[in-house]
Amino acid sequence: MTDDKTRQDAKHKASMEKQKAKVDAAIAAAGTERGVAVLLTGNGKGKSSSAFGMVIRALGYGQKVGVVQFIKGQQLSGEEMYLREHCPQVDFYQMGTGFTWDTQDRSGDIAEAKKTWAVAQPMLEDARYDLVVLDELTYMIGYKYLEEAMVLQALSSRPESQSIVVTGRGGGSGIQEIMDTVSEIKDVKHAYAAGIKARQGVDY
Repeated sequence: MTDDKTRQDAKHKASMEKQKAKVDAAIAAAGTERGVAVLLTGNGKGKSSSAFGMVIRALGYGQKVGVVQFIKGQQLSGEEMYLREHCPQVDFYQMGTGFTWDTQDRSGDIAEAKKTWAVAQPMLEDARYDLVVLDELTYMIGYKYLEEAMVLQALSSRPESQSIVVTGRGGGSGIQEIMDTVSEIKDVKHAYAAGIKARQGVDY
C-alpha cells in the first residue's frame, strides 16, 4: 500500500510540475499591457451576471466603472439596486424601455437605442474609465437598431487602457472578430423550461 501511495504521489507531482511549467510559460509569453475586450454570448443564463461580477472585481481595485444596459430597465434588478445604493461611483444607465418583444415598437426602440448609445459612446472615449460594461448591446446590432460599423469602430478605438465587456446573444461575426475574449454560455438546462418561476437574487 505504501509503495502504491508513493508511486501515486510521485506521478501526481510530476504531472503538476509539467502543468506548472506550461502555465508559467503562458504567463511569461503574455507580456502586452492593455485593456481587454470581452464578449459574453450564447443562449445560456449568466452573461450579465458574469459582467457584473467583473464590475465588482474592478471596484475592488478602486477602478472607475461605467455600466450601460440596453433592452432591460422596466423591472428593477438586484444589480441595479445594489449599485445605485452602495456604489455611487459607478456611472449606471439603462435604456429603460424593457424588452423589445414587450414594447413591439420598432421606431420607439430605435430612438431609445440611439439615446442610450449617446451615453455609452462618451464612456468609450474617456480614458478615465477602467471598465465599461455594455449589457445586451449585441441585440442593438442584431436588430439593426444601431449601425454595426459605428459600434465596432467605437469599441475598437477606445482608450488603450480601457477594458470593455459586451453581453448578449447574437450580434454577428463582426463583433466577435474585434474582441480579445469571447465566451459562449450554453443552455444545457434551465429552470424556466420546467415551469419554475424566475427568482429574486438568482434570475434578477
